[in-house]
Amino acid sequence: MSVDQFRVDGKVAVVTGAASGIGQASAIALSDAGARLVLADRDEENLQKTLKMVGEAMVVPTDVSKRADVEAVVDAAVAHYGRLDVMANVAGIMGAGGPIPSIEEAILDRVLAVNLKGVFFGVQAALRVMGEQHSGSIINMASAAIDAPAANLAVYSMAKAGVAMLTRVAAVEGGPMGVRVNCVAPGFVITPMTQRGTDEQMAAVTAGMRKRSALGAVGDPADIANAVLYLASDASGYMTGQTLRPNGGTIMPA
Repeated sequence: MSVDQFRVDGKVAVVTGAASGIGQASAIALSDAGARLVLADRDEENLQKTLKMVGEAMVVPTDVSKRADVEAVVDAAVAHYGRLDVMANVAGIMGAGGPIPSIEEAILDRVLAVNLKGVFFGVQAALRVMGEQHSGSIINMASAAIDAPAANLAVYSMAKAGVAMLTRVAAVEGGPMGVRVNCVAPGFVITPMTQRGTDEQMAAVTAGMRKRSALGAVGDPADIANAVLYLASDASGYMTGQTLRPNGGTIMPA
């Protein structure tokens, strides 16, 4: 076994949600390991910041809730590089929380549109291309919320649970075509999406999360990016339909 299996030299990778947080960290990890990148996000200003961090990449402004946008970024990757080897469906939003009876339909629709439909569109577009190539790795972003129900996170949690099952179904369909499909279910990670309230409130949340962790730790986006890189690389060539859980030991499902 060689550490070279963890490199992705020359592989073409689309990363959605690349403007910040886990998406940005994943783009950096893939770039450092040799990938040719296509960066996708609605946030064009911060996409440019990610571009500066990775040095060279295609930038395609993308709203993952729109099927045409997701198909366009995959088409752009193939048109420019001639193939697609990695599809990292990272883009997601938290949305307004609250008890189930208080959730407005507009919030339900928006969170599902980004967190579930957006991933579905990414899987769908990538499978079409990778199926013809008979190779590729699709990586979806779920959450520890799929394993531990939490009050006031119904919509986010059910969307991420849908991502986990979509991953398994896509793995069954993609396997005969040589396409692997896996997902990552991070524990609490400090990102722009999770930073809410005052500094004091965030400190209290972070302290609580540390207490729940077997390691006494909270995650950094780079911790999750390492899992994405592993699933993108040939080192994970015998893995499909699986959920990796980099969560500091907060949840240990059987």
